[in-house]
Amino acid sequence: MIVKSLDDIIGTRDETSGNNWTSRRFIMKKDNVGFSLNDTIIKAGTTNFFWYKNHIEAVYCIEGEGEIEKLETGEVYNLKPGTMYLLNENDKHELRAKTQMRMVCVFNPPLVGTETHTKEGYYPLLTE
Repeated sequence: MIVKSLDDIIGTRDETSGNNWTSRRFIMKKDNVGFSLNDTIIKAGTTNFFWYKNHIEAVYCIEGEGEIEKLETGEVYNLKPGTMYLLNENDKHELRAKTQMRMVCVFNPPLVGTETHTKEGYYPLLTE
């Protein structure tokens, strides 16, 4: 059994940040469960391009408001607490945070934990 609290992660190497986001990594590849789980903060007023070409990501919004645009089609979806989206086609997308957003994110394959976005917006496949 694995039990962690946010207090166990904040300020450790399991907390990773970029210019517009902070990701707290609860479950990682080393846990050998087939997925990773993150608690991610997206800063208010930011526009973020992401493209997880190497991962499938499911995201559940628990705080804040924003929108996500599927760039291939121009479809825009509003995000608020209680909304989930799944990037099941490795979708290139733009996430626009109207307010600070807090998201629970699941990745498959699992993240190692030290990933940050490349210039192209994706996480590279890392080994431990």
